[in-house]
Amino acid sequence: MKKINNTNKSNLFKKLFIKLCRLFGFEILDQANFSSPTLNKKLNQTLSIQGKKSITLPLGQIEIKRKISSLKIILRTCTSELIMDQNKKRLFGHDKNEYTFRTLRSLIRSVNKAKVIFDKIKFDIVVTDTNSSENDIIQIKKILESSNIEHKFISINLKEFENKIKPGYSKAKFANMANFYNSLLTVKKEEADLFYFVEDDYIHVSNAITEMIYSYEKFATIFKKELILLPSDYPYLYTNDANTKIYLGEGSHWRLVFESLVTFMTSKSLLLENFEKLKVMGIEWVDPWEKPLHEIYLDKPCLSPIPSLAYHCANINSVFGISPNLDHKKLWDENN
Repeated sequence: MKKINNTNKSNLFKKLFIKLCRLFGFEILDQANFSSPTLNKKLNQTLSIQGKKSITLPLGQIEIKRKISSLKIILRTCTSELIMDQNKKRLFGHDKNEYTFRTLRSLIRSVNKAKVIFDKIKFDIVVTDTNSSENDIIQIKKILESSNIEHKFISINLKEFENKIKPGYSKAKFANMANFYNSLLTVKKEEADLFYFVEDDYIHVSNAITEMIYSYEKFATIFKKELILLPSDYPYLYTNDANTKIYLGEGSHWRLVFESLVTFMTSKSLLLENFEKLKVMGIEWVDPWEKPLHEIYLDKPCLSPIPSLAYHCANINSVFGISPNLDHKKLWDENN
C-alpha cells in the first residue's frame, strides 16, 4: 500500500507541476518519454503555437511578437502562353493550362492543411486572369468552387492598363505586367495581413503554407521587421558564390537571398511602403524585370527554403526552374 500511495502522491505532484507550468507559460520536455506534458505532444510533432511561441528543439522557445491574422493568395493566371516569349517545352511537356490547374490544386491542398492548424487565421484565394480560354476559366472556377476556401475570380480588363503601361511590348509581356499591376492595386483595395503573390506554374508541397506562416512569424519576431518569403529554392542562386546566412524555421532551413522571381509572400505594410518602387514592374519591362524586388531585399530580409516548398515548372534545363532535392514527379502526380 505504501508504494501505491507514494505513486499517487508523485502523480499528483506531477499534475500540479504541469498545471503551474502551463499557467506561467513554461513548457516541459520529457526526454525519457520524448514528449511535452504541457503541450500533450510528442517531441517529433510541431510544438510551436501560432501567434504565441515558436519552439524548436534544442534551441528553446521564442515569444512571437508578430502575429499573423490573415493571408490572401493572389494567383496570376494565363493559360494561353506556354512560356512567355519563348518557344520551349516545360517539365512534363503539357499544355500551359495543366500547370495552372495543378498549381491551384496544390495551393488549395496546402491552405486546407494550414486551416486545420491555424483556426484563427483567415484565408482566401483571388485568381486574377488574363488571356485564358473560356473553357480554362470554367475549369479554374470549378476547382475554386470545390474547395472549402473563400475565393474570388477576376478576369482583368487589359484595356484599363493601356494608358498605364509603356507601349511596344509583346502581348504576353503586356498581360503579365498588367496582371502584376492589378495585384498591387488589389493590395491597396483589400484587407489582409499577408499577401502571397503566385505565378501559375508553381506546384506546392502540402505543408508549404503552414511552414511559411510559422516561419514568417518567427523571423519577423527575430528581425523585428517585415520580410519576404519565397516558396522555392531556385537553382540559379547556386550558380554564384554569394555570401548568405542560414536560419531555422519551423520544419525547414531558410537562407538569406537577394534575388527572386515574382512569386513571394510578404506583408501588406511592406507592399504599401514600396508601392511606387514595385509599380515600375507594372509600367515597364527592364531586364531583369524583378530588379525593384531585388532592391527591396537590400533592406528587408528575403528568405528561401531548403529544401523547396514549391517548384517552378520551367524547362528542365532552366536554372530558374526545377528546385533541387524534391520528388518532382510525385508532387506533380499528387495534384492531378
